[in-house]
Amino acid sequence: MRILLDESLPRDLAPLLAGHEAVTVQAAGWSGVQNGHLLALAATQFDVFLSADRNIEFQQNLKTLPIAIIVLRARNNRIQALALLLPELLQLLNHLAPRTLRKVGA
Repeated sequence: MRILLDESLPRDLAPLLAGHEAVTVQAAGWSGVQNGHLLALAATQFDVFLSADRNIEFQQNLKTLPIAIIVLRARNNRIQALALLLPELLQLLNHLAPRTLRKVGA
């Protein structure tokens, strides 16, 4: 799957998503783009938008997007805390349907 990592996530997470093509918002050239427009852009090139923004489901009309969204819920956004979620995240990516929002972590 092609995965776009939100600006709230560390760049070091991308290479840990083995078997998937992960790109950061910065690498895509979309730094500073607000979530609504960012999700619309992401939907044109990616299968999944990966974020730590716990409020994204309340801020956007996700049913209109052809992209899946995963919200990582860790103690903080440091790579050490996010790495603990990798087994669950990688398992989810193997069975993720478009137009869904899923949460990984506590």
